[in-house]
Amino acid sequence: MPKSAIDPGLIRELAQLLNDTDLTEVEVQHGELRIRVARNIQLAPFSAAMAAAPAYTVAAPVPAPVPAAPVVPAAVDPANHPGLVKSPMVGTAYRAPEPGAKAFVDVGMQVKEGQTLLIIEAMKTMNAIPAPRAGTVTQILVGDAQPVEYGEPLMIIE
Repeated sequence: MPKSAIDPGLIRELAQLLNDTDLTEVEVQHGELRIRVARNIQLAPFSAAMAAAPAYTVAAPVPAPVPAAPVVPAAVDPANHPGLVKSPMVGTAYRAPEPGAKAFVDVGMQVKEGQTLLIIEAMKTMNAIPAPRAGTVTQILVGDAQPVEYGEPLMIIE
């Protein structure tokens, strides 16, 4: 394949994906085009690793909650709330079925058990996250297109 057929913007996007998700390697294949972007992580002496860790943590931006979601007061720990819905997997949370579409749920909405709250993309598969109980959505703790970890608080249903 000629070098000119490779989109440098795609390579930049894949490299940014590595940084944003803390992955070490990503590979994309479309037809005969196959692009692999990887970074070498070398283990440094213990003191250097400790010095590097805080800088990386500080550099990572903290996504703001969606505008409709109320800010959680510092005194309230959502992890201990009985109506907490946690992420069942690592991936990217999406509040709507597609960009620009209406969100599955908003704060103040009544939901039924089993109703889709959001979707999490994991390994190019969209996984619907159902409501574990009926109730009212009182807080949404993730933004749209936000990376989430296993067990991370997603929302609260009371």
